[in-house]
Amino acid sequence: MESLEQDFAQIIRKNKGTIYTVCYMFSKNEDEVADLFQEILINLWNGFKNFRGESTPGTWIYRVSLNTCISLNRKKKRRGDSVPLEMDINLFDNSGEDIKQIQMLHQRISQLGPFDRAIILLWLENMSYDEIGAIVGISAKNVSVRLFRIKEQLKKMSNQ
Repeated sequence: MESLEQDFAQIIRKNKGTIYTVCYMFSKNEDEVADLFQEILINLWNGFKNFRGESTPGTWIYRVSLNTCISLNRKKKRRGDSVPLEMDINLFDNSGEDIKQIQMLHQRISQLGPFDRAIILLWLENMSYDEIGAIVGISAKNVSVRLFRIKEQLKKMSNQ
C-alpha cells in the first residue's frame, strides 16, 4: 500500500501544473480552484488502482481533470450562481501589456463551452492533435475541425 501511495504522490508532483492549468480554465476564483484541485485529486486517487497504463499518466490526468471540472461546472450551473467574496487587494502587478493580452485571451476562452475550452487549453499546452483527441475522446481529424471553429469564434470575439 505504501508503494501505491508513493507512486501516486510522485505522479501528482510531476503533473501538478497540468491539474492547476485545467482548474484555472474553469474558474478565476482561487478558493474554487483549490476546491476543483482537491476534487480532481480525490477522483485521481479513486481511479489510480484501476489505471492500466493504456495511456501516459499525463494523458490520464488531463482526462480526469477535464471530466471532473466539466462535471462540477454542470452541477454549479444547475445550482445557480453564487456570489464570490471579493477583496480590494491586488497581490500581483497586472499592468504589463503581456498580462493584459493573457487576461483578454483567458476572458474570451472562458466564454467558450467546456468541451471547446478543454480543446483550446490542450492546444495551448502544445499537445498534438492525436494527444488532444485521446484526452477528450474524439479523432485527431475532429480535433483539427473543432480547433479551426474555436479559433474563428475567438477571432469574432476580438472584433466585437
